[in-house]
Amino acid sequence: MFLSFFGKIHDGLSEVLAPIRRSLTQMIKEDPLNNASAQVPEDVLEGHFVVVANKGEETKRFVVELHYLSNPSFLGLLERAREEYGFRQKGVLEIPCHPQELEEILEERRDESVGDGSKLTDSIQMS
Repeated sequence: MFLSFFGKIHDGLSEVLAPIRRSLTQMIKEDPLNNASAQVPEDVLEGHFVVVANKGEETKRFVVELHYLSNPSFLGLLERAREEYGFRQKGVLEIPCHPQELEEILEERRDESVGDGSKLTDSIQMS
């Protein structure tokens, strides 16, 4: 009788908790922090992030080093993206500018690093 009582409670709780369990499992599967390694493209190395320059018909993808986040010109582009799209972008960061404009900013920083004698690395990869 005692086991029958607990069996009924277990069955009732299982029935009530099953939809919650399914929902939580789905949320965990969709959480980008839990699946970060599965969602990061192979060409995006550690210390880099992806942006897409998109203006009109022109769209170009860039893999950019994190140090560009301190570049005033690049920060201006991010401010423009915030004004146009807000903070609700998901996935790749889209910047509302012509790809050539972003290329110029990225090349400007590369030219500076060559001029000071430091090693020039591939700061950008365009695809």
